[in-house]
Amino acid sequence: MTSSVDGMVSGMQTTSMINSLMKVEAAPQTKLKTKVETAETAITSYQSVNAKLKAVKSAAEGLARLETWRSMKATSTSDAVTATASGGVGGMSGSLTFDVRSVARAQTSVLKVDTASEGFPTSFTIQSGSWSDPDNDANTDNDTFSADGTAAKTINVGSPPTAEKVAAAVNSADIGIRAYVVKTGANAGALQFTGSKSGAANGFDIQGLTDQFNAQESVKTTSSRDAKLVVNPGTNTEYAVTSSTNTFADVMPGVTLNASKIENGVTVSATNDMSAVTAKIQAYVDAANEAFNEIKTQTAFDIDTKKGSPLTGDFTVRQMNQSMLSMISGGLTYQKNIYDADGKVTSTTDVAFGSLSQLGIELDRSGTLTFTASKFEEAYQKDPSAIQGGAIGFANQVKALATKQSNSVTDVITGRKNEIDSLNGQIENWDVRLAGRRLALQKQYAGLETALGKLQNQSSWLSGQLAGLG
Repeated sequence: MTSSVDGMVSGMQTTSMINSLMKVEAAPQTKLKTKVETAETAITSYQSVNAKLKAVKSAAEGLARLETWRSMKATSTSDAVTATASGGVGGMSGSLTFDVRSVARAQTSVLKVDTASEGFPTSFTIQSGSWSDPDNDANTDNDTFSADGTAAKTINVGSPPTAEKVAAAVNSADIGIRAYVVKTGANAGALQFTGSKSGAANGFDIQGLTDQFNAQESVKTTSSRDAKLVVNPGTNTEYAVTSSTNTFADVMPGVTLNASKIENGVTVSATNDMSAVTAKIQAYVDAANEAFNEIKTQTAFDIDTKKGSPLTGDFTVRQMNQSMLSMISGGLTYQKNIYDADGKVTSTTDVAFGSLSQLGIELDRSGTLTFTASKFEEAYQKDPSAIQGGAIGFANQVKALATKQSNSVTDVITGRKNEIDSLNGQIENWDVRLAGRRLALQKQYAGLETALGKLQNQSSWLSGQLAGLG
């Protein structure tokens, strides 16, 4: 690379002169860089607006979902039963009265043993099956066992046959039964077998297991049972529902029941949870106000300072607020689907809902939305179907508008990014051009210094020759 040394012959500040000339040469590139900075600032502003529009869309989607309107809260009159509202499209409000006739349990079988004994059989069998309660009385233990028709499982204990080896053999068999030895005295204890699953169908029968040193003892069993609810007890609409666990998920639509003890006259009620709906409406109002404020900020123009914001000149963005506000202030008319007996849409009809104040949504003088939950709840209690339909219809319109606006902003962002890529390509080309120009100037001024040096040497020689002639 050629370079120059300032002041060698001419005394000129060559580097400074070249830098000044390069600033002039680089003026077109500087303009391109300014355009890139302006475009990047605009993209940041567009992205900020787009984030707010997407938040409005998301809030509207939440309000339009049927699950929102099927949100419920459940209560129980007894601590014997807990009720949890799961809601969902299938959820329905209402109440149910029932008796808890039994709670689910797993089978437990116990054989009292001598813990030091080696008098157990080297093998015995366990038959799987189910238990039934012939008198339907959970307070009596007279349940009967029925084999399920499968072959009994042979348990090989090994030698010496001790209580610990019996338990280990059962556990190794992996048949859904856990066995262990509990010591109750010096050489006294209990060999306990417990089913891993509750429910009447998860029973078993131990055959051929005794302790020779406790021959008078036999296996005692507490049967496995289902939980049982008797709905509408004492009426001609009475019916029973059973569960292998203490959980009932299908007795009330959208409500899960869990029974913990036997009790009569339990009433569980499920009601629509309006707090879930009002929270969704408030979320929309908050998101809309944030979008309004963001659009105002990004398109504002300060008359006093004569300065605009990054998107001041963008008419499309400025009009977004007006479009959203017009939808709110102009009253609501929406299309309602008409269904046939098979649930298919046969036609649509226009519904003139009217003012959104029925939803508790109002527009104040500053262009800000407000939401009054009590107004919404009062209107909903008077006509739930109409208010739900209007809210969902409005939410769908908001979602459609926000989607359209967001897509428009996204297209602009994509266009600006493509513009930046093109400008950056031009800037890179200018980097090459300017580097060449700087090199040419450095060579030019270096040559000038060389030429001036030669002239200076010639001048000195001529001065010496003339002085010799005198």
